Order: sequence, then structure tokens, then C-alpha cells
Amino acid sequence: MALDKLLEHEAHSEIERIGAVAQGQAEQLIAQARERAQTMIDSRRRALDSDYAAGLTRARSAADLDGNAQRLEATNSLQVQAFERAEQHLRSAPQAPEYPQVLARLIAQGLESLPGATVVEAAPAEHDAVRQALGQLGRTMEVRANPRVTTGVRLVSPDGKTSIQNTLLGRLERVRGDLAPQISRLVAE
Repeated sequence: MALDKLLEHEAHSEIERIGAVAQGQAEQLIAQARERAQTMIDSRRRALDSDYAAGLTRARSAADLDGNAQRLEATNSLQVQAFERAEQHLRSAPQAPEYPQVLARLIAQGLESLPGATVVEAAPAEHDAVRQALGQLGRTMEVRANPRVTTGVRLVSPDGKTSIQNTLLGRLERVRGDLAPQISRLVAE
């Protein structure tokens, strides 16, 4: 019997040793699996964080571009409105009582460039104001109708080959390029 007990005891000891080794190996495998799983989780989290940051950067860039485009469109629209209002105001200038003085200045400036001019062309509705302006300047010149010359005058040389046009609308067109950046700056402020 003692041999049975001894064999049984050794078998139990061997089983316990094998169980302990298996338990140790199982714990080691579980620890390694947990470590690999945590590494995969951390790696995936970093990838997701990176994707999130990249998406956020793209969204911000898109929003900035859209905002800039809208600002540019608004600025352009305001510039167009500003020039349209200025043009409307200038088109109504011939009805102002001081319009003959404005024409006198325009004619005088034109005569500086073309002193021998003998003809003044203007829109038919502006002929009375042109005659008053010539009277203010002490000049007598032929006044001709030219419906394309509004808000100002066109002076013509005696031979008709040389002319100079000086109109309020023409001046607005000439300064449009110079004024556009100033208007943009004012709108931005």
C-alpha cells in the first residue's frame, strides 16, 4: 500500500508541477496577449487621433477658404455697389445748379491739353450748362451735340483730327483701378 500511496503522491506532485507549469505558461500567454492587445489599441488610438487631427485641419482649411471666398465675394459686391452709386450720382450731376461750374473746370482742363480747340461736344441735354460754363470762362466756341458725351465735354481741334474728352464718368473709370484696393481695405476694416 505504501507503494500505491507513494505512486499516487508522486503522480499528484507531477500533476501539480505540470499544472503549475501550465498555469505559468497560460499566465505568460495571457500577459503577452494583453500586451499585444494594448499595443494594438494604442496604435489604433494614435491612428484615429491622427486621422481626427488631419480631418480637423482639412475642415478648418476648407472653412478658411470658404470664408475667404465669401469675404472676397462680399468685398467685390460692395465695390460694384460703390461704383454703381458713384456712377448714379455722377449721372445726376447735370441737374445740379453748380453743374456749369463743374463743366467750366472740365473745359479749362481740356483747353490746357488742347488750347486751340474750337468745338465743344456734349450731350444735347447739357448744352445750356456748357454755354453757361463757356460764359464763365469768357470763351466762345461752337457747341455740338454728341449723345455719347455725357457728364462732361469733348473738345475738338479746328481740323477735327484731334480731340480730348473730359467727363465725370470717364474720370470715374480712370480711377476705378486705383480706388478698388482702397475700397477693399475700407470694407475689410
